[in-house]
Amino acid sequence: MEIKIARSEQDYLNCLEVLKHLRPHLTTEILLNLISEMEKESYTLIYAEENGNITSACGFRYLTTLFEGRFIYIDDLTTAPEFRGKGYAGALFDYVVEKAKSEGLNAVHLDSGHQRYDAHRLYLNKKMKIVYHHFRLGLKE
Repeated sequence: MEIKIARSEQDYLNCLEVLKHLRPHLTTEILLNLISEMEKESYTLIYAEENGNITSACGFRYLTTLFEGRFIYIDDLTTAPEFRGKGYAGALFDYVVEKAKSEGLNAVHLDSGHQRYDAHRLYLNKKMKIVYHHFRLGLKE
């Protein structure tokens, strides 16, 4: 397995099918438009590739808050169903954690849908703690 950083439009497009397992609303146009904006906010997309297959993808950004100081926030972490349970998402998670440690950051955060039990098992096995409730007010509903 090789972990790569998406650096080009083609890299992002190559990750689209994997990302759609987590974000099914994504189309080529939506992905490229959002990535263009998100990169301005320090978004980075990394992915795992093995034997020419993109197996897993992880998008993250840097945030700073009064509570935590500077940290990495994982926006997206997903693996294609046929590659789940083989350590790809865990390897991407570990890559982000090591990046945060090497940069002297205070933490790694992520939010996860309450129904994503398999993902929660990974996060808990990686020593993450459930420390918040995330609230949302939809303005177009």
